[in-house]
Amino acid sequence: MFDIQKIRNDFPILSRTVNGKPLVYFDNGATAQKPKAVIDTLTHYYTYQNSNIHRGVHTLSREITTAYEEARKTIQLHINAKQPGEIIFTRGTTESINLVAHCFGKLNVSEGDEILITQMEHHSNIVPWQQLCEERKAVLKYVPINEEGELKLDQIPLLLSNKTKLVAFTHISNTLGTINPVKEIIQTIRSHSCAAVLIDGAQAVPHLKPDVQELDCDFYAFSGHKLFGPTGVGILYAKSEWLSKFGPYQTGGGTIKTVSMEKTEFAEGPLKFEAGTPHIEGGIGLAAAINYVNAIGFVDIQKHEENLMHYATKRLTEIGHIRIYGSSKHKTSVIAFNVIGAHPFDVGTLLDKYGIAIRSGHHCTQPLCQFYNIPGTIRASFAFYNTIEEIDLFIEALKKSIRFLL
Repeated sequence: MFDIQKIRNDFPILSRTVNGKPLVYFDNGATAQKPKAVIDTLTHYYTYQNSNIHRGVHTLSREITTAYEEARKTIQLHINAKQPGEIIFTRGTTESINLVAHCFGKLNVSEGDEILITQMEHHSNIVPWQQLCEERKAVLKYVPINEEGELKLDQIPLLLSNKTKLVAFTHISNTLGTINPVKEIIQTIRSHSCAAVLIDGAQAVPHLKPDVQELDCDFYAFSGHKLFGPTGVGILYAKSEWLSKFGPYQTGGGTIKTVSMEKTEFAEGPLKFEAGTPHIEGGIGLAAAINYVNAIGFVDIQKHEENLMHYATKRLTEIGHIRIYGSSKHKTSVIAFNVIGAHPFDVGTLLDKYGIAIRSGHHCTQPLCQFYNIPGTIRASFAFYNTIEEIDLFIEALKKSIRFLL
């Protein structure tokens, strides 16, 4: 049973006030709040288990090594990877994509080759490919979007060629909330090219449970902090055949098998890509977050968030001077809008006075904003711990802000 009050009680920060008002946290697209299950896991680690992992023979090291590798298995099962060795711990989605750009690019991209992305990508899934194409003298192409904020899927076959080495695109747009038909897109790619496929799942994993084998992607990247886990930890799923081909992304302790003054042999599997002491508590904290959301269930999460999005959209459309961006039939709980005649930063600043936390700006999607010819938007992004009552508070605060600005 989906008990919203019980769920809210699991998130201590939701009980605080901001500027004398109850906190209404609608900035989940930037980072999600953390349940006590995650906070307690981090506290327990530092209180009772703090030690470094791998190679240690003493009790603390063996205990936390086991916990860290069990966390890897938890993540493997959550996204249905074939084996734990296909899960690499990183600092977040950004590092995961950069890792692929470095390792894949070094191995597979040459002058004249092509990489395909989309017009709705986050900068983290644009800039690494731009840099790679500049270094390798390759060509970067993109799939355009329409006014509704959907990819023009009919353009994908036209943009693919025998020179296309990799296609990288987002599962869910962080600005528009559009849910891309990932499986359908990958099937199109497979039927028209031999390109590898990377999915940016940063915005998807809080709202749905990806199955990487069903999707048949080569790489899937996401961040812990958007999935109610700690900051500074992320995941790169990579098919094992790619990991066996790739050289290391960074080198140093933890990545090696043997070292002599003449030569280094690197470790196999994910350890080859996890140089140095990792974010140990981040890994086990992310596993705790995954266990927490799975206990609630993604079916109930999606149903609740869909109700929030539809209700908020309805309330917003009842207000004058509002334009909403992104009207895809398949979208999740993100609403990007502007108050006509007001700058997004001004609206965001005023809403904060009423305890409403939203995001104002280009949301690291400047090409998307250029498509709509706007400097940015106001973004309200919801999580399963948000409520209809909070949306009502948000709408009333927005009305007051509009009266003040206009």
